[in-house]
Amino acid sequence: MRSSRLLSILLLLQTRRQLTARELADELEVSLRTIYRDVEALAAAGVPVYADQGRAGGYRLVEGYRTRLTGLTEQEAAALFLVGLPGAAAAFGLTAETSGAELKLLAALAPDQRDRAGRLKNRFHLDLPAWYQDAENSPHLAAVADAVLHDRRITVLYRRWEEPREVERVLAPYGLVLKNGSWYVVAATANGMRTYRVSNILELTPTEEEFERTEGFDLSRYWQEHLDQFDQVRFTAYAVLRVSARLVGRMHDVSFPQLVKAVAAAEPAEDGSVTVTLPIESVPNAAAAFCRFGDAVEVLEPPELRTELARLGRTLSDLYS
Repeated sequence: MRSSRLLSILLLLQTRRQLTARELADELEVSLRTIYRDVEALAAAGVPVYADQGRAGGYRLVEGYRTRLTGLTEQEAAALFLVGLPGAAAAFGLTAETSGAELKLLAALAPDQRDRAGRLKNRFHLDLPAWYQDAENSPHLAAVADAVLHDRRITVLYRRWEEPREVERVLAPYGLVLKNGSWYVVAATANGMRTYRVSNILELTPTEEEFERTEGFDLSRYWQEHLDQFDQVRFTAYAVLRVSARLVGRMHDVSFPQLVKAVAAAEPAEDGSVTVTLPIESVPNAAAAFCRFGDAVEVLEPPELRTELARLGRTLSDLYS
């Protein structure tokens, strides 16, 4: 523990040039007395650290001194891809490792490179959850990530959409995917590769049983194929819509990507309206989606979707009249 702290002090002084004892204590969450002892230990070990006196003083390293002790631990290396994702790092239980890895990376850079890295960190921020949505609570994410990293099977109690709602599954987790603020685990099961939403895992039991990965498995390629297959299953029919000129003119404000794309590719009629064809999941789902546009969108086909929209209209009219 102390050796790790001594290295952290050394790297902090190398990256920030000068720090007071109080700043070091706050950074490392230790007492001032501990910092004094640690700095003395560094000096006794031959590290050229000295203290500038006065109000603007602090601990410094002799100009030009650079340590080569920047080797990353296994956990810090695993945390590198999360340096820009503090929320994900916290969910994985890697906050400290991420900070340590970032500090070691900065220490390994030349001063001009370090300044550029600092500007990039402070001027770009990645916020993954969609608007009007909170990040999902996934209490078992760290355990799933640990199983992924060590190729160990897990037993989970999973909540799904169809009956029976709660099922037990034994998973060989190949990888984790973060999409729109939600984590998904891609896992091998007795029935082949499957994808599970981590927030729907109700209970998780880790095991010591290791599994062998399929040679050549590519997580990103699998995920793209999964999305393509999901769309094929999800969209069961098509709807033909007439979009009014009024809505066409406001398409840049519409948060309905498929409609926006279809309208952009359509040829306007004389009155400025456009007719487009969109894939739909189901009649009830499509009716609920198109309702929000009011009379700016008219469904031309299929007839059952027109009937469902008319029914919804009557229901709303009865409710509010």
